[in-house]
Amino acid sequence: MSRVSSVIVGVCLVVAMAILGAQLANALVEFKTWDRVVTVKGLSEREYPADHVIWPIQFTEASNDLGALYTTIESHSNTVKQFLLDAGIAEGEVSIGKPEITDKLAQQYGGNNNAEFRYSAIQTVTVFSENVEKVRTVMNSISALLKEGVVLSVQQYNAQTEYVFSRLNEVKPQMIEEATLNAREVAQKFAKDSESRLGKIKQANQGQFSISARDNHHPHIKKVRVVSTIQYTLVD
Repeated sequence: MSRVSSVIVGVCLVVAMAILGAQLANALVEFKTWDRVVTVKGLSEREYPADHVIWPIQFTEASNDLGALYTTIESHSNTVKQFLLDAGIAEGEVSIGKPEITDKLAQQYGGNNNAEFRYSAIQTVTVFSENVEKVRTVMNSISALLKEGVVLSVQQYNAQTEYVFSRLNEVKPQMIEEATLNAREVAQKFAKDSESRLGKIKQANQGQFSISARDNHHPHIKKVRVVSTIQYTLVD
């Protein structure tokens, strides 16, 4: 009986070692497979119209009488606001800022002693609206304010119109899916060319979304872009 038991134990040990060896071999193959990867990038790029517009309307005034300057600023601010209301812009979409007054004689450095006017002012009336196309139409008739004596400052950097696309969270899921599918197509082509099969995703990076104007002539059309980086395993 002891001899039979020894034989049984020996057979069991041999079988166990064989199973363990097979498992180790499979694990080693899987480990090597996990090491064979391909890293690809997937692109999703779409165009959307801006859904908000910020339109600062700046004008300048100058005078030697500070009180008269403030009176003129207030009058022209009301003129600009009324122009916007008459054009169909809602009153709640128009705001009048505080004027920026410069006293040339009070400046630290000289050079302004011969200036015609001691005081100069920049005033900004801002339109913030969701009705982008309506505002764009009104922009084309802004020169009518010149006839009212409003001297517009169109070259100021902080007077540039800004178009905003605020619905990024709505389009993110579809764009991420599109970028992922694009990356998988590239990876499958690579696997096919290398006579392999595409395995599981080993690592993925969604990437950063970017929003920019489509071009200089269409700033109200936004180009939304995302590049996802995905790493797949390759299987023989």
